[in-house]
Amino acid sequence: MINLMSLLPLARVEATGAALASAMIVTGCISPVAGPGGNYTQPIGGSPVTANPTPYSKGLVCMGHYARQSGVRAPRIAVGRILDYTGKADIEGGRRVTQGGSLMAMSALAKAGAVLVERFDTSVAELDLKYKNNKLIGDAPGNFDKIHAGSIPGSDFYLVGGITELNYNIRSVGGEAFVGATNATDPKGTAGAKLFVINVGLDLRLVKTDTLEVFDVISYQKQIIGRELSFGIFDFANGNVFDVGVGGRAQEPIQLAVRSVIERASLEMMANLYGAPNADVCALTRGVISTNSVTGDYRPFRAQLEDYNGGSRQSPNKWHGNRDSGYKAETEEPAR
Repeated sequence: MINLMSLLPLARVEATGAALASAMIVTGCISPVAGPGGNYTQPIGGSPVTANPTPYSKGLVCMGHYARQSGVRAPRIAVGRILDYTGKADIEGGRRVTQGGSLMAMSALAKAGAVLVERFDTSVAELDLKYKNNKLIGDAPGNFDKIHAGSIPGSDFYLVGGITELNYNIRSVGGEAFVGATNATDPKGTAGAKLFVINVGLDLRLVKTDTLEVFDVISYQKQIIGRELSFGIFDFANGNVFDVGVGGRAQEPIQLAVRSVIERASLEMMANLYGAPNADVCALTRGVISTNSVTGDYRPFRAQLEDYNGGSRQSPNKWHGNRDSGYKAETEEPAR
């Protein structure tokens, strides 16, 4: 076997080794042996956890405040399956559309002040009920929990539906340009831009539980835009060749668009159930509620009605070991 490195001049080998070492340093410090903390390297990043709102999140929270201040009884709502009916999938990446539509709807309804009763995943409750029925759950042997009739509240309505559309490339437009002199050694440049639009669609229905009457039906769609920009230059200078290209791609997140459609549909349904007089429910509660958090304003379990914790939940610095001035994370083991 021929050793290719032996064919290179020593200076070139050293330069190549130095370049490889520099590249490894730049890309990050990785050790083949676990360090004192037990890891080969430290992960990059460290951004705080933030809220995940849509343009309709604040309206949902205001709707919940309006119901509380107006004394309107919040309906009990169960969320069923909100499935992906588009059938769109990548060969390697799996489904293109989120399978968590039901979970998004639960979050949206909770922001609007609805009383949610669990019907989506009752596996734990069913197992507990089975153990209680067999007298296996209790505080002490012989003191078992009893099953009481009527202890589980029913739902007034349940929400079901699905994501029914994912249309690719509704319209796209783009252009490319090449500029340069006829002389081969003169600089030349390229530039390009592309825009494309897709959309997602949703169909939801609100069903009255006791009669199975379809109380409300909503169908919404949202368009999603993406763009691509590129720029390059090619030139000869001092006997060297320079070929430089830059560009960027950006697309509005598909799953965030699905969440937006679900939140808009949930907002319209809750406005119907509450009998909201107009769309500006935030103005009706302005000055009464001190916070309109996009995460939802919830009352702590052992606090007064006015003590909402939405502002705390929305803050990106809360509970973060490096960003919350009132909270100090202990990163070192105590001395022994």
